[in-house]
Amino acid sequence: PLRLWRVPTSIADQTWAASSPDTGTGHGGSHGNKNPGNGTTYSKKPFPVLSFDYEHVRLPFEISLWVLLASLMKLGFHLIPRVSSIVPESCLLIVVGLLVGGLIKMVGEDPPVLESKIFFFYLLPPIILDAGYFMPIRQFTENLGTILMFAVVGTLWNSFFVGGLLYGVCQLEGHKLAYVDLLSCLLFGSIISAVDPVAVLAVFEEIHINELLHILVFGESLLNDAVTVVLYHLFEEYSSVGSITFMDVFLGIVCFLVVSLGGIVVGAIYGILAAFTSRFTSHTRVIEPLFVFVYSYMAYLSAEVFHLSGIMALIACGAVMRPYVEANISHKSHTTIKYFLKMWSSVSDTLIFIFLGVSTVAGPHQWNWTFVVATVIFCLVARVLGVVGLTFVINKFRIVKLTSKDQFIIAYGGLRGAIAFSLVYLLNPKHFPMRNMFLTAIITVIFFTVFVQGMTIRPLVDLLAVKKKQETKRSINEEIHTQFLDHLLTGIEDICGHYGHHHWKDKLNRFNKKYVKKCLIAGERSKEPQLIAFYHKMEMKQAIELVESGGGAKLPSALPSTVSMQ
Repeated sequence: PLRLWRVPTSIADQTWAASSPDTGTGHGGSHGNKNPGNGTTYSKKPFPVLSFDYEHVRLPFEISLWVLLASLMKLGFHLIPRVSSIVPESCLLIVVGLLVGGLIKMVGEDPPVLESKIFFFYLLPPIILDAGYFMPIRQFTENLGTILMFAVVGTLWNSFFVGGLLYGVCQLEGHKLAYVDLLSCLLFGSIISAVDPVAVLAVFEEIHINELLHILVFGESLLNDAVTVVLYHLFEEYSSVGSITFMDVFLGIVCFLVVSLGGIVVGAIYGILAAFTSRFTSHTRVIEPLFVFVYSYMAYLSAEVFHLSGIMALIACGAVMRPYVEANISHKSHTTIKYFLKMWSSVSDTLIFIFLGVSTVAGPHQWNWTFVVATVIFCLVARVLGVVGLTFVINKFRIVKLTSKDQFIIAYGGLRGAIAFSLVYLLNPKHFPMRNMFLTAIITVIFFTVFVQGMTIRPLVDLLAVKKKQETKRSINEEIHTQFLDHLLTGIEDICGHYGHHHWKDKLNRFNKKYVKKCLIAGERSKEPQLIAFYHKMEMKQAIELVESGGGAKLPSALPSTVSMQ
């Protein structure tokens, strides 16, 4: 370290003052000179041409190495089509993690564990932002009631069913589990019952399931975050006290509303700020994508500050900002946002599954056959009963009913993942002596759902002939008919005097057009009709596809001009 001994009075003194008394060398200064303070002579050392200091770069070097390994594994996986058609990517990545963890242990080192802080602050947000920003809003809002039923009521049912039955198993004699109390079992049930968005995305995007089933399972995995957060904090808080009163239950319900709605409000505020900022970026296009990423991440962190749902804040932020931001930013910025988000979420996804494998090897584990097997069975039974029971109620209010095939895929697609693992890892071993047993049971459930259910869901979808996602390009004709039907249904609702979701959607659209767009979208784009905006987007997409295919000279003459469209 450089130390300043006295205020230098000359240039010669400045060189001396900055020199270190420990080594006798100035920072880039000369050697072999006498110290003007005490006359000591320092010996001249040869200048090091090459030196080795791994500790200096250890952390960034190892992070880069892990990212490189994860990316190479992903690349290798897609180069072997036979393997990728049978085994999901997430399964192979976990296997790679197990192998890497085993090698690290064989060398005599301790394998790194997926720390909860790293997972929640750095790996999870990119995946959720990617999902929220590109979420099909129309399908999500049309099925919101069904999604909320599965996410809230379904998760509560799973938590208490699994937790209650596990407590019953723990009270049986001869299993050495009598020390596990009811609140600890309910806490474990609340952690294990939530469907994981990372695992669902990884498997469902590969099997190309139809949009309805995808949005139902994925929407549930996103919105059940608020329920999990509240139950987790509630049971963790009262497990040390040992009892819960009626007042605690009431506060828990209030807390759920605060956590979920608070997360949405925080996300919406940051989304509006991002949209408003993008209005003034026409002269500095290069930093447009940065505002999208930073505002979104700030929304997540701000929600976490107040223990609100960070996932719901990110979803709300992405969904609110997208229509306004895309109207303001350039096409290059739009492409940058799209591919950077996809790349970032893909790397995070890969790292999460590799680290799940490595963390499994790292431990610590406490195996109990009764507890682990009971957990797996109860999770499957609770999921099936929950989906069948809730669908029976939901179908009474749905126009498009959920068939028995749909119910099977929803129940079978309830995968668990790294969120449950990280939440258990956060538990304090002093307050929860059974933490290691919980960790082992969670890893077993994650492996069962990802490997067994994840690998068999594709052949089952084919066997049951479940409707797949159809890759069709939206046309102007389709857009006109969609808008026409929306207006028609709104009119019918008004005539009947029934204010359904079409009526409120129309009110929201009018308010958006009259006030919000004028504030958040710059220039003439704020007054542009929806159909014209859609036409411009299609025109741009077609032009890019034409250039990429090398057919730049053959421009289509069949496309109508903007004037004739208007």
